[in-house]
Amino acid sequence: MMNLTVFSTFNNITYINNQYLQMHQHVQIGFIIIITFCFCFFIYFILVLLVVYFTTPHVRENARYILFAHMLINDTVYLSLGLFLSMGVGLLIYIPVPICYILVTCAAATFRITPYNLAFMALERYVAICFPLRHTMLCTAQRSYVAIAAMWFVGWLPSFADFIVLISSVEIKYFSRNLLCRHQSLLVLPVQNIIQSSILIGSFILVSLVILYTYIKVMLIARKTGSGKSSASKAGRTLILHAVQLFLCLLSLTSSFSEKYQGEYNFLVIMLNFLMLMYLPRLLSPLIYGIRDKVFSKSIKKMYSTIK
Repeated sequence: MMNLTVFSTFNNITYINNQYLQMHQHVQIGFIIIITFCFCFFIYFILVLLVVYFTTPHVRENARYILFAHMLINDTVYLSLGLFLSMGVGLLIYIPVPICYILVTCAAATFRITPYNLAFMALERYVAICFPLRHTMLCTAQRSYVAIAAMWFVGWLPSFADFIVLISSVEIKYFSRNLLCRHQSLLVLPVQNIIQSSILIGSFILVSLVILYTYIKVMLIARKTGSGKSSASKAGRTLILHAVQLFLCLLSLTSSFSEKYQGEYNFLVIMLNFLMLMYLPRLLSPLIYGIRDKVFSKSIKKMYSTIK
């Protein structure tokens, strides 16, 4: 009789565990579907904005829109890599170190480039409001492309330094390993963390000072005009948006702390981090610009009215 009771209890526990595992798998699949849908929406919206950019001649020659289009492309690359890496870690997929290093390095570079892009966009608005007569001379399409090249050069410098430190300090057999592909897994030496943290902190401080300086100068001009609808006031609100974007980029760094959790809900934590700290901040900029900017909003309305 006791054996039957123990056997029945064991069956009940097994059934409950199976039910729990099935529910856990369903939740994982649900999160994957939600994340995939959100990512596809982002890509679709970015493509609409880029179509407007590439099909409107005067937009392609405007420094402000060149920098904006570059930010869209850069954020798309960052989110694509971020989604792939998050899925890989969440689903416990092990990747060879060389491939992982390339993916993580590209993701880190595109992450660093976003604040630099915000700084140049803030400077463009500053020149447009404070030096309107010199704006067309200073903010040309050619100089915008030079600024983009400078962003990529500076953005990749820490990665080059990290690579030199890594190959000069670890054994060659390290690169034959497979691991869960995330940034923390590739920090095998303390100096790597020092290099990454120092440059990241310095970049955020510098960009914050640039945005703060340009905002103060632009708002002084807006106060002189005394009109809430003046171009200076609109530029001031744009700079506030850039400051919010910078803060959200900084906030996304907190994901590294929550991802140290290795419990049974690790996958959900990683997916929530991607959705809240990586996806939503990048969606904010194209969404607001697409609605707020007259050039893009008119072109999008015209595009969809033609389709209908």
